[in-house]
Amino acid sequence: MIFFIYQLLISIILLFSPIIIFYRILKNKEDKFRVKEKFCFFSKKRGVGKLVWFHGSSVGEIMSVIPIIMKYDNDKSINKILVTSSTLSSANILNKIKFKKTIHQFYPVDHFFFSKKFLDYWRPNISIFLESEIWPSMFKSLKKRNIPLILLNARITNKTFGRWSKLGDFSKSIFNLIDVAYPQNNETKIFLQELNVKNIKIIGNLKYIDSGDTETNKIDKKLFLQFKKYKTFIAASTHDTEEIFAAKTHILLKKKNKNIITIIIPRHINRVYEIIEELKKLKLNIITRSSRNKKLDNIDIFIVDTFGESKKFYKIATSVFLGGSIIKRGGQNPLEPARFGTKILHGPDVGNFKEVYHYLDKLKISSKVKTPSQCANSIIFKKNMKKVKKMKILGKNILKNTLNELDKSIHNGI
Repeated sequence: MIFFIYQLLISIILLFSPIIIFYRILKNKEDKFRVKEKFCFFSKKRGVGKLVWFHGSSVGEIMSVIPIIMKYDNDKSINKILVTSSTLSSANILNKIKFKKTIHQFYPVDHFFFSKKFLDYWRPNISIFLESEIWPSMFKSLKKRNIPLILLNARITNKTFGRWSKLGDFSKSIFNLIDVAYPQNNETKIFLQELNVKNIKIIGNLKYIDSGDTETNKIDKKLFLQFKKYKTFIAASTHDTEEIFAAKTHILLKKKNKNIITIIIPRHINRVYEIIEELKKLKLNIITRSSRNKKLDNIDIFIVDTFGESKKFYKIATSVFLGGSIIKRGGQNPLEPARFGTKILHGPDVGNFKEVYHYLDKLKISSKVKTPSQCANSIIFKKNMKKVKKMKILGKNILKNTLNELDKSIHNGI
């Protein structure tokens, strides 16, 4: 009955989809040429032979499996790798990576009609869903065709578990369709057991794996040489109000450091205009990355409004504040900037990554801050690569164990 209601609601939403899509295109949240892929009008061909399918919602999930995808991209026994995602930002990142046989399409609407059409066309030999991507219609369609379903780096938060628990037996019937789940932490393992997943194995959190240098756009040497003249503070993956938090931190830092530039990397670059309007109220000098302005003289705030360039800025950073943590969003993944020897700063709300932050606290490379004053006082201007060696070793071991597990399923079946 619940599944019927779920499909009915999606059917109703589909009636209004032209309006929704038009609005999202205006907000730069959809690719106007490729949005039709979400309705199973595909832009790529399947071809023949074995196809391995990876699905992740957005940038974070996709980036965590790039080393795994790269490995199978070179596996001669696999003919094609299909990667699906839901966001424009993840598609833009993948388009910059040179693959041999890996292609990207947008994930379809989770309606039984589109799930059937999607699987009829792509006919995957195995499906690998990432983190919290639980889609009832697609899961049921996969089961009907006996296509193995893996939930890799599974993440179920306390809040998400509460929502699924309210649906009772329906939730258990959906989670029971997962052939094997690899949770990224012990909390998720317990939740998966409660939700009726039978086969659960812990191999570690893929977020610890270094995704490598996937940024193919050329480094602007003239710009980055200029940054060497300044002290820098980065606020990354910021959400609404957190740019103001970073700007107020900058004002405090500037009282002691005249040659400082704060670099803001918003979580959603479609918000750049409103961010600029808010920061102007603080009478700060602002430029954007897309302006291609090569002069940093008298600049307070440098906003990165381009895709896939975070690592370039992490390389020059010494302290990084991770957003989604001052507001109630559960935090953002801090491991990528941490790999570059930066000190990680975060707000009090990091429930989505509490085990990761516990690990970073043990390495003494992260600090919790609640106010711009605390943030300014916690910032350092020196890298410490020695402290992240253990993290890099951990990442390599997790990658090795993950590949061993996936090899068994991809080549021998589950």
